[in-house]
Amino acid sequence: MSSPDIKSMLPEELKELVLEIGQPAFRAKQLFEWIHVRRAKEYAGMTNLPAALRDQLERDYPLVRASVRDRQVSAVDGTQKFLFEMPDGCLVESVFMRYRFGNSVCISSQVGCRMGCSFCASTLHGLVRSLTASEMLEQIYAIARETGETISHIVVMGMGEPLDNYENLLRFLRLLTCPEGMHLSQRNVTVSTCGIVPNIYRLAEEGLHITLALSLHAATDAQRQKIMPIARRWSIEELMEACRAYYRATGRQITFEYSLIRDVNDSEADAAGLARLARPLQAHVNLIPVNPVRESGFRHPDRNHVQAFKKKLENHGVNVSIRRALGRDIEGACGQLRNRYVTS
Repeated sequence: MSSPDIKSMLPEELKELVLEIGQPAFRAKQLFEWIHVRRAKEYAGMTNLPAALRDQLERDYPLVRASVRDRQVSAVDGTQKFLFEMPDGCLVESVFMRYRFGNSVCISSQVGCRMGCSFCASTLHGLVRSLTASEMLEQIYAIARETGETISHIVVMGMGEPLDNYENLLRFLRLLTCPEGMHLSQRNVTVSTCGIVPNIYRLAEEGLHITLALSLHAATDAQRQKIMPIARRWSIEELMEACRAYYRATGRQITFEYSLIRDVNDSEADAAGLARLARPLQAHVNLIPVNPVRESGFRHPDRNHVQAFKKKLENHGVNVSIRRALGRDIEGACGQLRNRYVTS
């Protein structure tokens, strides 16, 4: 039987555990601060805890730790990609990015992915398993330890489909933003989904104020079904209704992620259709020039092509931005670095 995962426990749960093992309640606060504020890697360094307690915790409740299996730094923009190995040997990717507004980390929510989107490298080997809340947090904590930098924004947009790992995602979000821990502003957290409609409705009712980013990538059901298998389960109209519910419940602007693929979804008709979806929601469209992934065969649009599509959307009255192409020289697309290790 596996040990309880202390790093995934909320403050009140940790307090219950501490009382169960015969310790005073205030030890829970100390322990939570060591794990989630000071980001301690091991109990041995928790110097205000009695040595006997530290030994007991190490023996009975080992901390989840992510070890750096590979680290690549972009010579172009300083973006850093980390390949982390979890205690069971599973590999996941995370990316550290610098922006004018602060430092952002993009984390994975699963080992692999079962959604099957044809432009994404994460799905090539299917889903191995979902990550725990502690394994999602540890990607952030490990990057903070490795870089020595403050992290102000989190994006759950790496390997995996976050809403396919709903309970662990929710626990992760509560730990990430709770006052006793890292206390990151909910408004600085973005969760991406390819469109698991029931869980969008669930997330809308959780009382959170995070940004929801919908991986849309096409303006019609027929076109979306060609590149995203999930589109065969839920239509665009069902997605739009779920997004409307999320906006009504949270007041948070929805983002449409749109991977721009040369000669696939970049026509005048595509721009007009995308605008018809975005305008009623006042959604922000984030254009993502698709990263070249050998296995997909999709073509990367050049800069002029991307700017032209952006202008088409703006002419239709849509708020649009182009995601900075960070880390392409270090295989910036989700899953590419892991795939080299999995297939080697």
